Amino acid sequence: MRRGRRGNFKTRLFIGAAIVIFALVRNWSQREENPYTGRVQAISLSPDQEIAIGLQSAPQMAQQHGGLHPRNDYQALIDNVGNKLVQSSIAKKTPYKYEFHLLADNKTINAFALPGGQIFITYALFSKLENEDQLAGVLGHEIGHVLGKHSNERITDSQKWKTIVMGAGAIDMGQIAQQYGHGQLLQNGRDDELESDKLGVHFMIEAGYNPEEMIGVMQILKAAAGPNRIPEFQSTHPDPENRIEKIREAIRKYKKAS
Repeated sequence: MRRGRRGNFKTRLFIGAAIVIFALVRNWSQREENPYTGRVQAISLSPDQEIAIGLQSAPQMAQQHGGLHPRNDYQALIDNVGNKLVQSSIAKKTPYKYEFHLLADNKTINAFALPGGQIFITYALFSKLENEDQLAGVLGHEIGHVLGKHSNERITDSQKWKTIVMGAGAIDMGQIAQQYGHGQLLQNGRDDELESDKLGVHFMIEAGYNPEEMIGVMQILKAAAGPNRIPEFQSTHPDPENRIEKIREAIRKYKKAS
């Protein structure tokens, strides 16, 4: 009996290890340098696939936020600012199809980007912005997510961890691997936000907007979160105060270079 159990465990250990090694090797083989940021990432989707996912998901995302806002003049302002940011920066040289959408949602303070260039801002956030420069800060940040291929990277990481959890499950370690993988994805999410802030500052300066207004956006987000906001280590977003510090660093860097 003991030999049988020992042999069974060895078999499961071998299978589990083989699955984990496969996941790691595949993820390593997918690493490439992002031509727009210079950062090395594991990427599994082509630009055409990113664009297709974004276009396919956009109607559903709009529906979840009450559809598009009816004010054409507000939408025109968002289009003008977004397109100015794209045309003035490296975003113009990418294969992505940038489209900007004002959502009718007047309760959820949020902005987000889908893979391939579909960018959204809720009316709840739009209505709190004090000027065009702050709007440029929000949209520049979201363009940064697209250029940074953050959704692509998260999808690729998720595929890796799903496979690792499968392999770890063969030796009853699946739950531990899943918890660790979740923690890694959260950490990566915070890095994404900081990279997008940095890119957003760069795009604002190139388009002639005042990058200091990005700090005003962070203050709006901080006020909206209130005193009971989720601690940074539990959130996919860095604390606004930490983001402000990094934004100031980016402003000094890119103003000096311009």
